[in-house]
Amino acid sequence: MQVLSDEQVASFHRDGYVMMADAVTPEDLAALKEVFADWIADSRSHGGPWGTTVDGRARFDVEPGHSAESPALRRVASPVEVSDVYLDVMRNARMVDAAAQLVGPNIEFNNAKVNSKQPGSATAVRFHQDFLYEPHTNDDLVAVLIFLDDVTLENGPLEVVPGSHLGQMYEHWHDGVFTGTVAPDVEAEATGQAVACHGPAGSACLLHTRTLHGSGPNMSDTARTLYICTYRSEDSQQLQANHIPSVFDGEVVRGVATNRVRCSASEMEFPEIPTGASFFEQQAQHPVA
Repeated sequence: MQVLSDEQVASFHRDGYVMMADAVTPEDLAALKEVFADWIADSRSHGGPWGTTVDGRARFDVEPGHSAESPALRRVASPVEVSDVYLDVMRNARMVDAAAQLVGPNIEFNNAKVNSKQPGSATAVRFHQDFLYEPHTNDDLVAVLIFLDDVTLENGPLEVVPGSHLGQMYEHWHDGVFTGTVAPDVEAEATGQAVACHGPAGSACLLHTRTLHGSGPNMSDTARTLYICTYRSEDSQQLQANHIPSVFDGEVVRGVATNRVRCSASEMEFPEIPTGASFFEQQAQHPVA
């Protein structure tokens, strides 16, 4: 099913991202928000990360300063395993058809997460390229970032560098440490070139795996929550363990399984598989220049 126009598809391949309206139905959006509100309520009874993913790490991550009075849930790893609503949207929402237009027609589920910045959240996402966290035999991977809240210029929107997916892959190791970020000089240049992706709840940004991106802190009194599902072309095979493992990893969500592998030229150092609840701990190892 074609849900993106030819112009939108061309924009994705040119710029490394494209915006999509009505990525999920109003009913699904309301259900996703209700489940996430329940997770925030549950976070009030925890002083730190909790829950368990399939590899034994914490599923729910909170930012420093989290408390029962001021809950700051910032990451849910693989929500598809603990919520039927999140699983159904990953499989059946309109945005899955859009992903198939961009990297399909045969696509597999790669991983999913929720990233949230509660009002006044200090958490920032340093500039990086997703492919440096998830090496594959080719780079036909797309992350669909569904806006569960209205995303504004003030509440920490995704910032992307147009066309950067066509350029080099930047080192994410520094001084022997995998920080999951680019070098300070690259980040400074990216900051000057980045454009903000904002829009109403229910819309989405579809992001190429090599596109340089980050986001700032939430300087507003409204939350900014994203449900992020990543899909890969069915012939793009993993070269390392999934950094957000799931029992649904590799499920064909559009098209068919071909049992083929396609390789493209790339060179990178393997990423470090995180041991904590989220990549925020890795990025915190790299001080701002």
